[in-house]
Order: sequence, then C-alpha cells, then structure tokens
Amino acid sequence: MKNKTGVYLIGALGSIATTVAAGVIAFGKGLIDTTGMITSTPLFEGIELVETSELVLGGCDIRGATSSREGSGGLADLMGVSPRIVEAIEEELLKYRADIDTGVAINCGEAIEALNDRGQSPKSTLREEIDIVGKKIRNFRQSRGLDTVVVVNLASTEPPLELSACHNSLELFEEVLDANRRQKIRASTIYAYGAIAEGCPYINFTPSNAALFPAMIEFASGNRTPVMGDDGKTGETLVKSVLAPLFTCRNLEVMSWMGFNILGNMDGQVLDNPDNMESKIRTKDRVLSKILGYSPHSKVKIDYVPSLGDQKTAWDFIHFRGFLDSKMSMQFIWQGFDSILAAPLVLDMARLGELAKRRGEAGLMAQLASFFKAPIGASLHSLPEQFELLADYATKVRGDF
Repeated sequence: MKNKTGVYLIGALGSIATTVAAGVIAFGKGLIDTTGMITSTPLFEGIELVETSELVLGGCDIRGATSSREGSGGLADLMGVSPRIVEAIEEELLKYRADIDTGVAINCGEAIEALNDRGQSPKSTLREEIDIVGKKIRNFRQSRGLDTVVVVNLASTEPPLELSACHNSLELFEEVLDANRRQKIRASTIYAYGAIAEGCPYINFTPSNAALFPAMIEFASGNRTPVMGDDGKTGETLVKSVLAPLFTCRNLEVMSWMGFNILGNMDGQVLDNPDNMESKIRTKDRVLSKILGYSPHSKVKIDYVPSLGDQKTAWDFIHFRGFLDSKMSMQFIWQGFDSILAAPLVLDMARLGELAKRRGEAGLMAQLASFFKAPIGASLHSLPEQFELLADYATKVRGDF
C-alpha cells in the first residue's frame, strides 16, 4: 500500500519502545517471523494493512539517549533477544535512539520526574505545552514524508488522576486548559490532546487514566480521530481474563484470587513508588469482578527486583469452592519478558490504528478491547469474548475491501 505511516512513541527510549524498534528493523532485514503479532494471522488475510517493516519510528522521552540508566546504548534493554539479531540491528537501533525528541514531564509524580535527564519542562502554559507536542508530531510527519502518524503512549505509569466534572465535558475541560489549571492534568493528558488535535490515532498502552477520560474521547470523536486504551494486557491479567470464565462456565465459586508479581526494568522501578503503583493495581484488579459478576477476596502485589531486568514473574493462587461445599485450589506461574510480550501488540495496534484512520473511524476503537487490561467503554472483559469483537471487525473490514 502507498500510505506511508509513522509511529510516534511516547517513552521512546524505554524497554518496550526499544523492542518495538528492534522488531521493525529485524522485520526489514528478514531476521524474524511474525510470531506474537495478531495482525499477521489468517484473521486479517485480505485486509490491506501497512507493512510492519515499512513503519517509520520516532518519538520523545524525558531521558537522554546516553543516560547511564539505559545500559549499553539501549541494547541492554533487549533481554530475551538472540545475540545474533542484536548484532545485526545494532547500528540502526542506535540511530533510532539518537533521534528522539525531548518529552514532557508535567505533574506526573516524583518517580517519573526524577528520570528527567533533560531538565524540567519550561513553565509554559498548558496550551503552549500542547502546541509544543503538536509541533513535534508535525515535524516528524513532515520531515519523514508521512501520510499518517499513530501516537502510542509507552511512558511510565503516572499516579492516578482524580477525575471530576471537568473531565466529563469537553467544554469544561477546554476551560481548564484556558485557565492553566495544571492540577487537573498529567503529562499523558498533554500528549493525548496534542495527538488528537493533530488528527493522529492515539493508543494509551499505559495504566495512566489521565489520557483518555470522557472529555478527551469527546474531543477525538469530534475531530474524527480513533483512540483506545488503557494498559496493555500482556501477562498475569491476560491469563486471568482466560481463566476466570472457566469458573463461571462450571458454576464454581472463586473465594480468593491472590496475585504476586516481581519485575525489574524501568517499569518496575517506577511502580516501586506507591502512588504510581496505585494506577497499575486499579487496572489489574478490576477484571475479576467484571468477569465473575461478584468480587472475591483479591489482592495484587507488585515488587521491584532490579536484577530481573525485563523479566517478569507472576504467581497466582486461586481458592475456589465446588460441589458439596468442597474447597479446592489452583496455582499458576507466568514468566516472560515484559517488552517481548508487549512490542508485537504495539505494532498490531499501530497497524490497526492506521487502518481505522484510513477508514474514517473516530472515537473509541472498541475492536481493540482484547489488547487492554482496562479497555475503555468495553462491557466485555473475558478474552474470548473480547477477541470476538476483533474477529467481527476483521470480517466487516474484509467485506469492505
């Protein structure tokens, strides 16, 4: 297809973004296959999607590319990747990382602001900050000769924003911006507004709830821009959304469901702060009650273990009740590389975001519910049911081609 597409990554120097870039480069060199990518399965045969290897990547970050936190030029972020592949893509990957814009760090918590290697954001007004973000996206589009830019938020998890009436009405939220009421926004709000104002599909892959509240979705609908979030579903919650329906299908009562997570990398470091962790816990914990129809005793715990790097381990214990009041249990352990699980989903959603924009879709991309822990506007939380939304969408689109 002729539509040249860019993907502008917020948090472009992080582990997930680095793995996304590695994947695009490796695809272009014919080094890897499409394992992990849903848009490369037979479900999407006959649908014209932008080629993954032809995606043009850019983005912004609050850290410098040479930050000591990033290891050996960011290559240390590629845990689980074959050394053969890393060596083959090293030059292009370092080139990608060297050409990243300065990011915004507004009201997003001490854990994130402490990472800011490029100095604090200037004391501009909210409108000026939005204009700066919009200009960065426009420059990326124009300098690369792009037809479409999809913006994906991969930045670290912000503390939750307490939403109020102004977040439910676009008119009231515009007044917040005009009055420069910074306490009502987070950095993700600035990015989301800037992307939507530029007509760029916006995907919020983080748990941060300040990106796509109702007023922002109203803005996206009015500006004919597709958006979707929140919080990419890659590990423990993915398994929950598959296992929980088992208990409802067999009329077994889940009494308790305990989850214990350990991880390293920058995500783990930021989540070590209780304020930031609260956002993550909210999206991970709500799926059970949505699927089961009741709320069992349930806790999710996340601990930062620096030595693990990008490795993530989750141990879940499920205590359930069956016939004759017998009590039984089930346990599972999920071990994986966080960025390896997330990166192909980001590429899938970038391709589907471009497709939605090309088709003239606007507002929430409900068909992407299966990609998220807390899909906005979704009434379905079981993975098989969510996947049906995607399958139905693919069937409809195929019929239009």
